[in-house]
Amino acid sequence: MGKSGGEHGGQHGDGGGGEGAAPGVTRRRALWIGGGSVVAAGAAAFAARDELAHWWWRLPGNDKPRTAGAVDFRGAQWVAASPENYRRADRPADYVIDRVVVHVVQGSYATALEVFQDPDHEAGAHYVVRKDGHIAQMIRELDVAFHAGNRGYNERSVGIEHEGFVDRPESFTAAMYASSARLTAGICRRYGFPADREHIVGHVEVPGTDHTDPGRHWDWDRYLQLVRAELHRAARATERPRGRKA
Repeated sequence: MGKSGGEHGGQHGDGGGGEGAAPGVTRRRALWIGGGSVVAAGAAAFAARDELAHWWWRLPGNDKPRTAGAVDFRGAQWVAASPENYRRADRPADYVIDRVVVHVVQGSYATALEVFQDPDHEAGAHYVVRKDGHIAQMIRELDVAFHAGNRGYNERSVGIEHEGFVDRPESFTAAMYASSARLTAGICRRYGFPADREHIVGHVEVPGTDHTDPGRHWDWDRYLQLVRAELHRAARATERPRGRKA
């Protein structure tokens, strides 16, 4: 802060010391200090409330019910990841979900399941998609998976791994694209964010990452077209037939 009027008002007599004010502190300066304390207290209270929003569900009776083996995407197979590879949470009540992060395993479907079940791996994704389109869910969407290498992105996103290798275009089959697109469309619909390249990103695009997946062979145009087609199909399916009374 520069040495402006408020800093030296008492020396010039333009503010008046006021009874009870410390020597050299004007009434205006005293009010400014008091106001600053209120602002600081308010900021601290806001931060505490924000932190509480991320932890309230841990209090008895607030935890959302979790059914063993239940999945968020119909047709997925539940294969539980090690608890060391994710953080229990209550999304989207505590962290808003507005991203899908697309990954490529750099290996097989079986390899992904194995490493995400390994407590020493310290990473895991919510879903793994096989070449034939089969999907395993390993972490609930409620919870924060350690998949993006960036805490903020982990908290706000759902991570989807795809079997294969970034330098092998044959890894990305039609069945894989179609199945993954249905999965991503469901996530977009559940959490209300658009199917675009701001909200559906590759691991390579996460700030601070050193990964390159899904790589140059991943067909983003094709993938987004499939996701949007699934959203359009779902929207049409829920429309009420014309002429029918409510």
